Amino acid sequence: MRNIPPNFTGDAASLALCWRIMRRDGAVLGFTQHDADLVFGGITHQARSGLDVESAQRQAGFAGSETVLLGVLMSESVTLADILAGLYDLATIETWLVDWSDPTQCVLLDCGSIGRIEASDHGFKVEVRSVIDQLKQPQGRLFQAHCAADLGDAHCGIDLSGSAYRLEGVVRATDGRSMLALDAGGFAADAFSRGLLQVLDGANAGMRADIKMHDVVSGQAQISLWQALPNVLAEGDRVVAIAGCDKLAGTCQTRFGNIINFRGFPRMPGNDLLIRRVNDGEAGMDGGSLFQ
Repeated sequence: MRNIPPNFTGDAASLALCWRIMRRDGAVLGFTQHDADLVFGGITHQARSGLDVESAQRQAGFAGSETVLLGVLMSESVTLADILAGLYDLATIETWLVDWSDPTQCVLLDCGSIGRIEASDHGFKVEVRSVIDQLKQPQGRLFQAHCAADLGDAHCGIDLSGSAYRLEGVVRATDGRSMLALDAGGFAADAFSRGLLQVLDGANAGMRADIKMHDVVSGQAQISLWQALPNVLAEGDRVVAIAGCDKLAGTCQTRFGNIINFRGFPRMPGNDLLIRRVNDGEAGMDGGSLFQ
């Protein structure tokens, strides 16, 4: 049960909403609807940030709740580059009701995490997910044909730090955002498809982006990204491409020699086999194993 300060039951004109964001990199940011900064809990909550509630929905029980915050990029602490770099993904966000005449009088209204963010050059829309949403996440392993592990994680076991799965080089050509070329380094086409690109220097230093496609043309690795980098990528910038995986059993066995750690069920029957008509006496349709 919340402890409501006595003065909250009086004049509501002195109350203001505040939001406190705790990013996964340890940064803590505060914002408020009020027209002046509010300090409580050791955090300065910035005014004039343009952050406001667009919609909010609360439901009883375990249905969860949804809140959408609408903001403009007026605060120096929130940049489009940070949003596109994923620094706010799954960050914890708290909603507080504060007496602006005495900020020590405050009540925590809600706590959740940041979900989908829609960003543009002038503003952003943030989906706030309640803690109840964590109960909706699948637990345990899924019965699926594709591997459930990510290449290089603890379940996979592949060491991606070696030169066999990394290509470091200098950008030779680029469109400035989502396409680039660098020396192929002896790697065949598709080696880095579904992989990861890390930018080591330049305007995007420290940024990461998912690789959509990797091809080799005239001795150069042609790489396209799923999403454009937040800043302009320039020729001469140093980058590292890290291998990707299509999560198929054949790829795991032939390319990585790691079938013992494959986390999928490649021989599971598909829907076409499950719903097809069975003819009397048909081999393999007696209820036994399809693979012996």
